[in-house]
Amino acid sequence: MELHGLIYKFPRFYKNTILVFIIMINIGFFTGIFFIEDTTNFSPNGIKEQYLGNEQDANAVVMKFKKPQKEMLTLIHNHILSLSVLFFIMSSLLAVTGTNKKLKSFLMLEPFVSLLVTFGGLYIIWSGVLWFSYVVMLSGILMTLSFLAMSVLIIKELFKNK
Repeated sequence: MELHGLIYKFPRFYKNTILVFIIMINIGFFTGIFFIEDTTNFSPNGIKEQYLGNEQDANAVVMKFKKPQKEMLTLIHNHILSLSVLFFIMSSLLAVTGTNKKLKSFLMLEPFVSLLVTFGGLYIIWSGVLWFSYVVMLSGILMTLSFLAMSVLIIKELFKNK
């Protein structure tokens, strides 16, 4: 069965549903990105403070304490499960677009790798490997760019004429 380029043949009502879905998950995803900016200032030090605390810093504006292991495991569990489903749906939609097959293959797999590295990396930082905050930042940026690229490519295909 050939899936490549199939999305433009979908009925208009289904394309509209996909468009609304893409818009809604982008609102949710980027709300999370704004939360990350608010809690970490998009910096390696901010990531370390968010999960390891900053109680040793007498000048800290907001006092933060090291997250307990149960909270870390819950955060990792919730994000990996929910974002895996989201990325699977996005990958499935991307699979039926006419996007270049090599780019499509990369974008369909990359978010899963970045998801594991990002949230597994938070646990590694929490365990005391502080330099891993740079890896977490890089993988988080790559995951976000991949998600955004998938969204744009899917929306572009939804507006393609038959």
